[in-house]
Amino acid sequence: MRSERKPRELKKADLHIHTSFSDGTFSPQEVIAQAKKHRIDCVAICDHDCVDALELATDFAEKEGVELIPGIELTAEKDDNEVHILGYYIDWKNKILLKAIEEMQKIRIERIYDMIEKLKKVNVYIKPEEVFQISGKGSVGRLHLAYAIYNSGYTKYVKEAFKLYIGDGKSCYVNKFNFSPNEVIDIVLKSGGIPVLAHPGVMGRDEFISEYAEGGLRGIEVYHSDHSPKASEHYLEIAKKMNLLVTGGSDCHGLGKQNVLMGTVTIDYSLVEELKKAAGRL
Repeated sequence: MRSERKPRELKKADLHIHTSFSDGTFSPQEVIAQAKKHRIDCVAICDHDCVDALELATDFAEKEGVELIPGIELTAEKDDNEVHILGYYIDWKNKILLKAIEEMQKIRIERIYDMIEKLKKVNVYIKPEEVFQISGKGSVGRLHLAYAIYNSGYTKYVKEAFKLYIGDGKSCYVNKFNFSPNEVIDIVLKSGGIPVLAHPGVMGRDEFISEYAEGGLRGIEVYHSDHSPKASEHYLEIAKKMNLLVTGGSDCHGLGKQNVLMGTVTIDYSLVEELKKAAGRL
């Protein structure tokens, strides 16, 4: 395998990638092919509230010599804002995890209908089937709705839908997730995984990190495509102070976010080894 031949200090990883099973555009096989193309030795697929990509990706990664960490990005709610918890080295067949995912998928579908109703009040008319056609069999989310809004001519670019309508705190935003961050952290732990706080700089609620750590949080996603160098330094200091693991990744959604492709953010493989130790994989 190529990852075994390369000296450890030259190996790199991208630990936050989405596939077409949530709101990414790459299939699991394409994710692995892209990793190989960009010389990324280790990747983690972390779809939103979904593990359906992992079996396909695992088989293909083994054939291609790319190390794959089975992961997920679970959605929680804190003070009417979304909090995302990454789970690494999860047992994706764990019954507790699958039961939570089933509930989250129902919530995701209901939420699309609720946001569409709110959009009508600001004269934005989207049909539910337009959104579900974009999401396909994947885990439906706000990015799919944003595409439907853009495709219907209501915004100049996809991200503008978040700025105007469906971003956290905006007039058409709906948060129906029934899980608290600590409940989601517990789900990851019970599935054998390592819970990590995703892109804390996006949320900007640092005061809650200690609460999550007390609830079993094991790491912070220090390096992320939405983090400035200053933000990464800030969260690195927090991770050190709280004795939390450090992770990072691009949060690649394929062509869904064209300025954030795989490998935009990578971390040294030594951080993967620390993650492995915590998961009992070394």
